[in-house]
Amino acid sequence: MLAAIHPVIHHDHGIHTVDAGYVRAGLASIHLIARNGRVALFDTGTRHSLPNVLAALAELGLGPESVDWIIASHVHLDHAGGAGALLAVCPDAMLVAHPKGARHLIDPARLIAGTTAVYGEQAFQALYGEVVPAPAERVLEAGDGHEIEFGGGVLRFLDTPGHARHHFCVHDSVANAIFTGDTFGISYREFDVEGRPFIFPTTTPVQFEPEALHASIDRLMALRPDAAYLTHYGRVDGLDALAGQLHRLIDDFVRLTRAVAGQGEARHEALKLALENCLLDAARAHGCALPETRMRALLAGDIELNAQGLLVWRDRP
Repeated sequence: MLAAIHPVIHHDHGIHTVDAGYVRAGLASIHLIARNGRVALFDTGTRHSLPNVLAALAELGLGPESVDWIIASHVHLDHAGGAGALLAVCPDAMLVAHPKGARHLIDPARLIAGTTAVYGEQAFQALYGEVVPAPAERVLEAGDGHEIEFGGGVLRFLDTPGHARHHFCVHDSVANAIFTGDTFGISYREFDVEGRPFIFPTTTPVQFEPEALHASIDRLMALRPDAAYLTHYGRVDGLDALAGQLHRLIDDFVRLTRAVAGQGEARHEALKLALENCLLDAARAHGCALPETRMRALLAGDIELNAQGLLVWRDRP
């Protein structure tokens, strides 16, 4: 399965959004920062995303030898599954990972097993393909506050648990922007209304922690960033309003999860319906005029995974 080549979106300060070709166009992105002929990549997509990255570099007149840094916000495979494959073709690059996640990129066996348990073997291969191990000597663990000088500024790493305990975000001093992985939620461009984005949290298995996620969002906002670059999907601004919506929906998700009754599959389906209705109501309040069938289709995958993660959180001792 090869990722389809989609147009690169160009932003200020040498930042470019590359579609990862994951599931559908506009679902997952890789952010390419190109300054002074050198490149940093934030998140990697999957092994299938490699052609898109190479095509984006070529469009900018650059090759894989220009890549200095490959940064994985966390080790979920839609964000880091392509890291080893990228290292294999980028001879001068180092992979930067959270201290709690780095070992899983060096030896991805547990990642593969856990993800296969969620999706099944056939779907795993279609979604992720081969997960190439990262050579240990090319992996840098970036703890909270770690800084890398790049492109005339500093990339500063911030420990941001809540979605996952192995998650960091990166503040770029040149753009005064944050690269957020999954911490600052999901915002698909199809839901934009007159340039205003709609956003919602992602609570996928298995380390959702609402208090930590609230705190991580507040920590990012304390930096007063001008924009956020989301893996799902692209650039958003107007962050004060978006942070408020994320906080409200985290609380709504927690309330709905605590209220859902039943056991097993019945409970799971009931929570999915509650989350779907919650997000449809929020999207309508935002002014989204998409047909309901289209909104349901766009949200279906996230609702399924969010329900799984929320129930793991609820059942945790």
